[in-house]
Amino acid sequence: MKIRVGFGYDVHQLAEGEEFWLGGIKIEHNKGCVAHSDGDVLIHAICDALLGAANMRDIGYHFPDTSNDFKGIDSKILLKKTVEIIAEKGYSIGNIDSTIALQKPKIKALIPKMQETLSKVMGIDLDDLAIKATTTEKLGFVGKQEGISAYATVLIEK
Repeated sequence: MKIRVGFGYDVHQLAEGEEFWLGGIKIEHNKGCVAHSDGDVLIHAICDALLGAANMRDIGYHFPDTSNDFKGIDSKILLKKTVEIIAEKGYSIGNIDSTIALQKPKIKALIPKMQETLSKVMGIDLDDLAIKATTTEKLGFVGKQEGISAYATVLIEK
């Protein structure tokens, strides 16, 4: 068996009047992500980590923000396609560890729903997807509630 690891990172600006999608679910909040797609930073970080682990470039290469095909797209569709792309090269997901950096809203209670949603999209066991959340103690763009970021580390197997 061959195993590989990958790392992904994404960031989006937060603005009033935008929908807020995170971990595949819509969250009620006075701000949402400014983005070409739905702006789900967690999914985007996971996609980048999976593609990187398989040495298949990045999310922008496969789903460019210059294409109208992806304007406003549900990021769960991108995630499902990413899993299919790495499977074409013979890889499957071993596990995912991720962290969301967000000052507000508090999302601890929503993490199980995110895990359930994303594990179904990827066809993996719930126990193989860790999602954690942190603040930046009011420091930087996250702390000032100007943006959100997410990090993901994945293990894939062939």
